[in-house]
Amino acid sequence: MIRIGVDIGGTKTEVAAIDSLGHTRFLRRWPTPSPYLAKIELIAKMVHLVEISLASDSFSIGIGHPGSINPASGLVRNSNSAELNGKPLKTDLETALGRPVRCANDANCFALSEAIDGAGQDARSVFGIILGTGVGGGFALDGTLQVGHGLIGGEWGHVSLGWPRADEVPGPLCKCGLSGCVESWLSGPGLATDHARTSSKTLTAKEIVTAAERGDERAKESLQRYFDRLARSLATVINIIDPDVIVLGGGLSNIPNLADEVFNRLPAWVFSDQITTRISQNRHGDSSGVRGAAWLWPLE
Repeated sequence: MIRIGVDIGGTKTEVAAIDSLGHTRFLRRWPTPSPYLAKIELIAKMVHLVEISLASDSFSIGIGHPGSINPASGLVRNSNSAELNGKPLKTDLETALGRPVRCANDANCFALSEAIDGAGQDARSVFGIILGTGVGGGFALDGTLQVGHGLIGGEWGHVSLGWPRADEVPGPLCKCGLSGCVESWLSGPGLATDHARTSSKTLTAKEIVTAAERGDERAKESLQRYFDRLARSLATVINIIDPDVIVLGGGLSNIPNLADEVFNRLPAWVFSDQITTRISQNRHGDSSGVRGAAWLWPLE
């Protein structure tokens, strides 16, 4: 069986076709158009191209998207692609494609991908996190997403920073309207804002990492604060669900030695005399999300 996955990103939309062994049979990306209806049309075009390329119309289709779908109304909410909010994405895609689709938050798709055949393949419980322009997460147990009753399971980016220090209260204003959320500290813009506040230098997250590698002391201090905040925030996750592995994803997951830096700080915050949760880099890179969208249709 061939599974098609589509990952709707802010700048690119990616489609992949995965066979039952996890081999990628088709992979392509297009720039994401802004208008909502143009997004629907692009996805229909992408799926049709897969059908032509693989000479078949017998596929399942999974969609990864920012935000979540309100289970009562069927409308997208909390998406950082604002044009999706309030829209019946699943219904409109099923109409355009003429077949059922399964939809899930993009961070959930990342977690599922890494749980099925990624860095958490041999683990029973996998918590996947995205550290990028935003911060998201997803939880998979025995290869199945645990999305919760309201479909917001794994949204650790919108809980408070763990054990905030005096100078971290109330914390930066988050786009959700609250202050001190994990996302406001650990996203790329959050790291950049923290660095600018303490050094008076305006750098992107990537530039901060480069500056630290070149010996810039202020940049190194900013990364040390970042490591500490990420460890505190993941300790909260471990104290609640105690996953076998936490898989790091998103652009900031490429910070050198990030997994080790975080793991070494966990004992100060985890309520245990030993840390058994592994912190791992992802296996499938920036295509993990689209693979997870394909895996929304499990092996049967």
